[in-house]
Amino acid sequence: MDRKWMLARRTSDEYEQGVDEFIAFAIEHAEDPSRILCPCVNCNNMIRHNVEDVRIHLVVNGIIQQYKCWIKHGETLGDIPSYVDTEMYDEMNDDEIEDNFHLGNEHLEEMTRILEENIEDSSEMFDTLCSGAKTPLYPGCSTFSKLSAVLKLYHLKARSGWTDTSFSSLLELVKEMLPIDNVLPGRIYEAKKMLCSMGMGYEKIHACPNDCILYQKGYASLKSCPECEAPRYKENNVPAKVMWYFPIVPRFKLLFSIVEESKNLTWHEDGRKKDGLLRHPADSPQRIKINRDFPEFGAEHRNLRLALAADGMNPFSNQSSRHSTWPVILMIYNLPPELIMKRKYMMLTMLISGPKQPGNDIYVYLEPLIDDLKMMWEHGVEVYDAYCNEEFNLKALLFGTINDFPAYGNLASYATKGYEAWPVCQNNTFSFYLNHSLKVVYPGNRKFLPVNHQYRRWRKAFDGTSEEGTPPLPPTGEQILEKMEKLNVKFGKLNAKYVPSAGYKKKSRFFDLPYWKTLHIRHFLDVMHIEKNVCDSLISTLLNVKDKSKDGEAARLDLVDMKFRPELAPAPIKGTNRTYLPPACHTLSRKEKVSFCEFLSGVKVPEGYSSNIKRLVSMKDLKLIRLKSHDCHILMEHLLPVAIRSILPEAVRNAITRLCIFFSEICSKEIDPFKLSDLQKDLVV
Repeated sequence: MDRKWMLARRTSDEYEQGVDEFIAFAIEHAEDPSRILCPCVNCNNMIRHNVEDVRIHLVVNGIIQQYKCWIKHGETLGDIPSYVDTEMYDEMNDDEIEDNFHLGNEHLEEMTRILEENIEDSSEMFDTLCSGAKTPLYPGCSTFSKLSAVLKLYHLKARSGWTDTSFSSLLELVKEMLPIDNVLPGRIYEAKKMLCSMGMGYEKIHACPNDCILYQKGYASLKSCPECEAPRYKENNVPAKVMWYFPIVPRFKLLFSIVEESKNLTWHEDGRKKDGLLRHPADSPQRIKINRDFPEFGAEHRNLRLALAADGMNPFSNQSSRHSTWPVILMIYNLPPELIMKRKYMMLTMLISGPKQPGNDIYVYLEPLIDDLKMMWEHGVEVYDAYCNEEFNLKALLFGTINDFPAYGNLASYATKGYEAWPVCQNNTFSFYLNHSLKVVYPGNRKFLPVNHQYRRWRKAFDGTSEEGTPPLPPTGEQILEKMEKLNVKFGKLNAKYVPSAGYKKKSRFFDLPYWKTLHIRHFLDVMHIEKNVCDSLISTLLNVKDKSKDGEAARLDLVDMKFRPELAPAPIKGTNRTYLPPACHTLSRKEKVSFCEFLSGVKVPEGYSSNIKRLVSMKDLKLIRLKSHDCHILMEHLLPVAIRSILPEAVRNAITRLCIFFSEICSKEIDPFKLSDLQKDLVV
């Protein structure tokens, strides 16, 4: 049967005729002709539908072009025509394949065995992979096979950021250096063609430049956006915007196909120390709730618990550029803590191209990933476990997202700016606008103190009022979903003016996951971001850094407006345009600033412990410069309490030291949950 129709346009007569021929073939060889496996790009031969639904899926979504031997619909490997594989490869371009895994020689034999048992591609492709794993790089070479050499070199390309052109030049040079009868590919296309059979591909999905839609499913054949009518292509048929999606299912299968990795994926149950201390997400109450709510999921220890992280980055290393590309990464919480954050196990699932960040429309781009996560929860996928030497149905659950507060607003679809920016209090948030500092502040924190705490009744030190309120209860998932379902806001930059400025902005696509509303916590704030922001503000205020200090003239004028702390009110200096700011309890003299900076400049630490602290200190301007997140981590938890011990009043030193101890405790490798309430009490002076 001719398979060239699989590469034809889905609107063509050739493609429709081919779909009819495929369905007739599948019905003829099916055990149950009323329901057959759907080979569309979304169902991926894992879900059964009736014949008409399969026909619609193949026309709307398209067929898996690599599914050239229909072995899941009754065809045997010997039945496939000899011309299919070569003709399909001729249609591929250089950008169709990407290297996402680094596998050593010790895994090649096992990997090819697993592929043989679970093959979904043509016999020609599989034979090429097996041949590459067994063929020495050159006669007499025992160190590298053809496949392992390509894997090693491609791993260097990925880690070093080489372009395709430079990598092709390297392949040509290395091929010339090796013995004349070596089998190393001479072009990057040949190397990618070999790796394609390992499932290391990605999908380039075109997107509307205004973030309205992705050109997939029902929109795949359109030439312009149905929402804003923006053209899909620029000049020379170049897509206006592209998203790269790296399918997660093939990589999960590959992990379980390796004995060592498969064993690691059950560590959260088999290798974890269970003594009540918090060392790992598996020790959290969230995991206990999931296992209680979904006992069938919790009973299979190999089922995956995942976390999603997303944030903007500038890929051009140019600080003056405002280009923002958003990577979306999955972490696997089944792994031991020393492996979770290793680069090898952090799975890049998609890249959302810039130059503008997706903002509130990020769910348009997350749709393929959420669809895969939903499929893995509802149906699961059949996976071979190399450690247990058996097949099982693998399911996955998204444990939560990890992000800073601005990204939290995008992923939770909540407005994190304005008068109701705190998602816990929502419309009960106590806030007001500072006319001089030009910002909204949220001073109602005393309600979170114990009922009998002295600060609740201390009017003079705060805003002149006592606090009788109680902290609000966090909204449940059902309450959040109820509010979101009342919204009817379309995606896209042109619809931004219709997005509510306070509260929830749109319905979160994460609620399409059946379990999402039942989770105790859905979004986690990254402590490193918080620690860096606190450290920057604290040090800038102590050193009175211009435009960064939180205690400037504008802040003092706002205190005057609030009729609060009149002794700190600014006073104009006669005969000049300058203003005198009375010293506060934390104000440092120049001598004390010099002492503080000299101490940090003289610190010597072991290599790899932190940056060279001396290079971060500007003695000329008496400030710290170019602080990274890890530098702030070291300063807050180790150096700052020592640096201030002789330059500040005891009460101020104690307050700052307790803050540093708090961050040190919550960033430690193990936390005693029974001490958390005491830790919070100690933080309040």
